[in-house]
Amino acid sequence: MDVEVTRLPGIGTKQEFATTSGRRIGVLTHRDGHRELLVSGREDPDSCSASVGLTDAEGQALGTLLGAPNLVAQLQDQQREVEGIMTAQFPIGAGSPYDGRTLGDTAMRTRTSTSIVAVIRDHVVSPSPGPEFVFRAGDLVVVVGTGEGLGRAAAILEDG
Repeated sequence: MDVEVTRLPGIGTKQEFATTSGRRIGVLTHRDGHRELLVSGREDPDSCSASVGLTDAEGQALGTLLGAPNLVAQLQDQQREVEGIMTAQFPIGAGSPYDGRTLGDTAMRTRTSTSIVAVIRDHVVSPSPGPEFVFRAGDLVVVVGTGEGLGRAAAILEDG
């Protein structure tokens, strides 16, 4: 799928793609950083039939809703052939002891026999993050392991 990027002088940047139904869906990122979700009609791609302003938290939530399930579904499809292996996603909350700390600080693999395979932050997926990766509140951590290991991983990320 092709995503078109259009620089709008004095305004910001628009990123959009065409759906199979002919509509265009995009995000307008203004120079001051705020974002709008845009839906354009089939007849005129320059006309906007809907625009929804998004706060940073709303943009992050929307990205998580759209991106994280796809990533997890792909991982689950790949691991269906391996009996007993599952994928789960856990948020790093504002109260997490790992907010501002590195992945290495979790000692996740040693403590739980699970692997952190990706972290989703601000609509961006960081695949296979290394031990130096620093978590931030709002991150969504994608973990692979056994059911028991995933339970321990969730407890570690939440309680330490």
